[in-house]
Amino acid sequence: MKVYLEEFFVRTSKRFQVVKITERVEKAVSKSGVSEGICAVFTPHATAALIVNEYEPRIAEDYIKWVEEVFRPGGGWRHDEIDSNAHAHIASSMIGSGRFIPVSKGSLVRGMWQEIMLLELDGPRERRVVVQVLGV
Repeated sequence: MKVYLEEFFVRTSKRFQVVKITERVEKAVSKSGVSEGICAVFTPHATAALIVNEYEPRIAEDYIKWVEEVFRPGGGWRHDEIDSNAHAHIASSMIGSGRFIPVSKGSLVRGMWQEIMLLELDGPRERRVVVQVLGV
């Protein structure tokens, strides 16, 4: 089994932000030399999440609108007594901080419109993204 690990950083500039990271993940898969396997993408943060879906500016705004409506920043959460980011912790735990994506013929297997995105929930911050590629 072949194992390749790479990490990179994403700097966000807003409290809520969607950042497309597909190209950076694809580059890591390419550098791994793995032809067939699986790619694990993970962000080790309690207030950020990863999503795989379509990216275009309006749907990116909709992702943020959904987070704001469902997880209500300033919504009277108990954790807000400490640092006003309970919404980000709850949203991250529900959306998830990691994704697995198959690798075939040296590339990520994804739908025509699917992109990998970091969803910033408590920015601006610098976020670490870890990519591990496992090949057979």
